[in-house]
Amino acid sequence: MDLTKLKARELISGYENRDFSVEEVTRAYLEKIKEDDKDLNAYITVCEDQAIETAKRVDKKFQDREEMGILRGVPISLKDNIAVKNVRMTCASKMLENFIPYYESTVSEKIKKNDGIILGKVNMDEFAMGASTKTSYFGPSKNPLNKDLIPGGSSGGSAAALAGEECALSVGSDTGGSIRQPASFCGLVGIKPTYGSISRFGVSTMANTFDQVGSFGKDVEDAALLLKALEGRSEKDATSVGNPSLHEPYNEGDSITYLKGLKIAIPKLYMDMELNERVKSDYNKAIEIFEKNGAEIEIVDMDSLKYVVETYHIITNGEIAPNMERFDGLRYAHRAKEYSNYEEMFSKSRAEGFGEEVKRRIMIGTHILSLEFAKDYYYKALKVRNMIKRDMENVLKNNQLILCPTSPILPYRIEENISPVEMYKADLFTIPANMAGCPSMSIPMPKIDGLSVGIELTANRFKDDEMIKAALGFERSINNGI
Repeated sequence: MDLTKLKARELISGYENRDFSVEEVTRAYLEKIKEDDKDLNAYITVCEDQAIETAKRVDKKFQDREEMGILRGVPISLKDNIAVKNVRMTCASKMLENFIPYYESTVSEKIKKNDGIILGKVNMDEFAMGASTKTSYFGPSKNPLNKDLIPGGSSGGSAAALAGEECALSVGSDTGGSIRQPASFCGLVGIKPTYGSISRFGVSTMANTFDQVGSFGKDVEDAALLLKALEGRSEKDATSVGNPSLHEPYNEGDSITYLKGLKIAIPKLYMDMELNERVKSDYNKAIEIFEKNGAEIEIVDMDSLKYVVETYHIITNGEIAPNMERFDGLRYAHRAKEYSNYEEMFSKSRAEGFGEEVKRRIMIGTHILSLEFAKDYYYKALKVRNMIKRDMENVLKNNQLILCPTSPILPYRIEENISPVEMYKADLFTIPANMAGCPSMSIPMPKIDGLSVGIELTANRFKDDEMIKAALGFERSINNGI
């Protein structure tokens, strides 16, 4: 039996039936990482000793029939912007190449509390700025479906590790599609829950009002299982409020009935767009599947979506610039070796420590926030964000979901150079959910020529359960050819 091919729930069932031990499974994953990751480049840091030690402890709990957490024995990878105590955290940047946090993030704390096995920290775009992992200081990850292609980003390492069978579940973060887009490119399920569902304490922030931790799974139930373990309010994070809807029960056996009578909105703008032919074809097939199973589709006007990409980048870059100020080479992080005063140390350290994309966004954000431009750019963008949020709220008053492709394109070749503007435009479908703080997820369509197209579902805030139930029904319809 190839243990690394099993889903998280299958592993848990196997442990309970004593078919195999947690240590066996953990060693199988660690061996897989040793064999394959030199080529795949999904991991930045592997926690071999800690993982085996935790596995032995969880096995003892199984033997003693102790009460256990819901992630019992499941090997998990974490995006490298999430702190794990005494484990290197780089954010895929030279700036933090040797940084070791002395604290646990709430995410790692909850994984350990729920008896999950942390295998290591995985690759990403530097400080989560990018959509391919190509901005990583440690080099790009490869897409396990086709190693000539990008896995997406910024949580590309999380997706690559799971799709490459180097973990059973993976944790990422999503600012404007950074979970859903790589999930789409790598044929996985990726979920960004409602903003505030999961504490961001110990997560290196890119844009405070957009960032949300989420999950990758081989199917909907696996991804939802990880969210249940991570959900909850934390006193260390004022933006976390928890989300009871993530614990709502559902029945996989009857999941197809979740689609009957479901009201789904499709923005007219999306129907009129020019998309990659394969993406357009699979999107139309997805619409047919929902309609065939009793869902009601409504085409709606959401003209404000025309301004999504520009608005998003003005606001996020405005938040990025001050967030990056803390990396000054004084208290921690990379420090230049030669300098004559503090100002020179500061400028040299940042010049050496940050990559081109991070520098670009800091410069844009600083420009946007300057006194003479803030009124014309930043504050106007905040007003447009509220307009987009209102439009989504109005549509979701009468509909339970918004349906669209996850990405307008398929993954491109690693050596292919696309402009920053082209890269930013590829987030068109994923950004609105982050603008409004809504839950959103990507579900893969069947693979053709080894690649899959992701279909995105977005629900109203704290209606994550409705979205997950619809995804279960959709997934089952695909699997059964219904």
